Amino acid sequence: MAAAERAPFPHIIHDPRIHGGEAVIRGTRVPVRAVVVAWRAEPDIATLLAAYPRLTESDVVEALAYYDAHRREVDERIQAQLAGA
Repeated sequence: MAAAERAPFPHIIHDPRIHGGEAVIRGTRVPVRAVVVAWRAEPDIATLLAAYPRLTESDVVEALAYYDAHRREVDERIQAQLAGA
């Protein structure tokens, strides 16, 4: 029997009821784009954890890894937010 394949980003979900289905960290309403924007401003995990106390270090690391794998999707969300959409 083959082992069940683990989702590549188990802490990241897309739920149409949360931020219109945009990628968020499971158990929170924190979008991946918010973590990316904060990381760009201050690339320090301790600072991010202070800004988002419900997140764990593994949440932040996974959000950044998700961004690396889905850069276009997240960048489009960031641009839409900056444009006021």
